[in-house]
Amino acid sequence: MDVVRGLGPFHRTKLVFLAAAFASFLLSVSLWFFVDREVGLFVGLWVPAIHSLGALVLTGEKR
Repeated sequence: MDVVRGLGPFHRTKLVFLAAAFASFLLSVSLWFFVDREVGLFVGLWVPAIHSLGALVLTGEKR
């Protein structure tokens, strides 16, 4: 937890987007195998969308 506190706001925001994309990936895989393949595929499309949103949000900030 001390590592996260030592990060600056830019890297914290970046970490939030990466964690959201990873959670979406895990949800997608679990839905693919245990619920429905089409639903898993739909949720899997969120991963690049989350990364794109993160790139847009973080582009204007200075490091």
